[in-house]
Amino acid sequence: MTISYYRRVFLFLRKINVMKIIIINGPNLNLLGKREPEIYGTLTFEDYFDVLKNKYPSIDLHYFQSNIEGELISKLQEVGFSFDGIILNAGAYTHTSIGIGDAVKAIQTPVIEAHISNTFSRETFRHHSFISPNAKGVIIGFGMTSYDLALQSLL
Repeated sequence: MTISYYRRVFLFLRKINVMKIIIINGPNLNLLGKREPEIYGTLTFEDYFDVLKNKYPSIDLHYFQSNIEGELISKLQEVGFSFDGIILNAGAYTHTSIGIGDAVKAIQTPVIEAHISNTFSRETFRHHSFISPNAKGVIIGFGMTSYDLALQSLL
């Protein structure tokens, strides 16, 4: 057997063990970098996603964003039995969507709820989450680093 055979086997085995994780962002998070920079900063999520992909090259990292509640539920159901982890920032739907909370409860993949801002330092209605009771954990208020912390918790 040649070295290239062993290299192919090594690469195949390495691919088998690659974690598959998705970050799912909800409404208005497509405006990061433009929207309320005093709360959310000036970095777009796409730029930060590139930072995460470069920091964790051994993870098969995916990203999905929608402003539509039903699309978020459909994505959770689509990946919720095949991915190794989900990082979910449902935005304002966190505080209003029983449907997203039920979707998180219905799937097998662990979900980390993540928020850029400290929701407890904002309006009172943001102090409740329909996702938290069914999430593996919650990370709140560390800016974009909240996603990195959530990712680390899944490793």
